[in-house]
Amino acid sequence: MSEIQTLEWRYVDLEQKELRLPDSKTGAKTVHLGGAAIALLEALPRVTGNPYIIVGKKEKAHLTDLQHPWRRIRKAAGLSDVRIHDLRHTFASGGLLVGEGLAMIGKLLGHTQVQTTARYAHLASDPVKQAATKISDRLALALFGTVEDPSDKKPQHSRPLIDDAGDESESA
Repeated sequence: MSEIQTLEWRYVDLEQKELRLPDSKTGAKTVHLGGAAIALLEALPRVTGNPYIIVGKKEKAHLTDLQHPWRRIRKAAGLSDVRIHDLRHTFASGGLLVGEGLAMIGKLLGHTQVQTTARYAHLASDPVKQAATKISDRLALALFGTVEDPSDKKPQHSRPLIDDAGDESESA
């Protein structure tokens, strides 16, 4: 959060769509930005004499407390219990939803370990249900010849895949 809170305009390259941070938890790093972030930055006013993107109340200073504005933002959005850090988790989960892998999402978040990204990237239940449906539909097609409700159909095998003793049969 402090990387954004103390971000200065000189570290922003709108043409390259990057933030070039000279110092972070992991050292100097480049943060790649999407079109929506660039549009937001382009729309922000620049305060003469203040190098910061998020200006504070004092001249030439950054905002030191994001909690008050964050409460107003949450209230306007109807999101009473969302923390600022939840935005990183949402970004990671959104990356998974559009098909990005953990390695790419981790790079975008500045993670050096995929395990860290995996903790951030919570799968929403809809994509999990969609994956379960795709898998079960494929299996139903193979077993029953249809992806429609197979509950009243028998598998297309001459004998069961598992016999009464629980051993796998040869037709498996």
